[in-house]
Amino acid sequence: MNQPLPSDEWVATVVSDAVTAPSMHNAQPWRFRFIRRDRAFEVWADLQRALPHSDPDTRGLHLGCGAALLNLRVAITHAGWHPETLLLPDLTDRTLLATVRLAGTSDDVSGLKALYSAIRQRHSSRNPFQERQIPQTVRAVLAESARAEGAALVFPDSWHLWEVLELAQQAEARNITDRGSDRDLTRWTHIDAPSVSIADDGVPHYAFGPRKRGGKAPVRDFAGPRQVSGRDAADFEQNPQLALISTDHDRPEDWLRAGQAMERVLLRATREGLVGSFVTQPLEWTDLRWPLRDPRTGTGYVQILLRLGYGPRGPATPRRPVPEVLDIEA
Repeated sequence: MNQPLPSDEWVATVVSDAVTAPSMHNAQPWRFRFIRRDRAFEVWADLQRALPHSDPDTRGLHLGCGAALLNLRVAITHAGWHPETLLLPDLTDRTLLATVRLAGTSDDVSGLKALYSAIRQRHSSRNPFQERQIPQTVRAVLAESARAEGAALVFPDSWHLWEVLELAQQAEARNITDRGSDRDLTRWTHIDAPSVSIADDGVPHYAFGPRKRGGKAPVRDFAGPRQVSGRDAADFEQNPQLALISTDHDRPEDWLRAGQAMERVLLRATREGLVGSFVTQPLEWTDLRWPLRDPRTGTGYVQILLRLGYGPRGPATPRRPVPEVLDIEA
């Protein structure tokens, strides 16, 4: 049975679900177009929102857009459509990242529909987590979520975990004195915004979390050297639980797959009662990224480093209004 042509209101609702995705520094580097005659969404990179120093090759931009693409697929499946997805459909224009065609009724064999309720519950948490181990059964479920999108997820342990923590610490030390990193932070963080931010992008001060007083969890301090009035300090985990998401290759299409895997993992983690945050610092330095890989295989390209655990959910961060990121064409 043919489904009716979606309304503009429905298209806007689907995109509003898509843009809840995380992105580096909450830059939200995406645009969407819905073409009525084709019943298809297009996902575009917004290069004006790239981070020239921290993400010079736009790998992080692709990860964020991949996360938004996964949310788009989830929302479309929830509405009963099958999201027929093609990555990088136009090799002459690499800013067109994906097309998603509404291809008839969905049978949801991919299990995306069950993730819909987590889309607006998932928020990055930069608070201390409990010293409570994630069960192996949950870890296995998260690894399967990554595999479903063509990526691999591992929880480093023993000496590999401490190597990853050391690399994160090295990256944090470099960023303290790195002017380019400071410029990116200054552009995309808001120290003076009120509790409900007047900005529609970036990281507002109320989402920074407490300043780390102690502990071994790698947590980025979005304030940098700046002072935030009323901000507390706290002790973080002594035994942080980190997850590495990697791909076999390191091309733009792999970055998009990794971004989808990242969001699928985070949505499933949210359903399992977990919270998470990102550890992007060592991935921003070429010489620190390669040693992050799984030493058991020595292969693969690490795309994402997540900190996962049990703790308070972070606050929602602002999002750009849908009319700013969506065009609808006949």
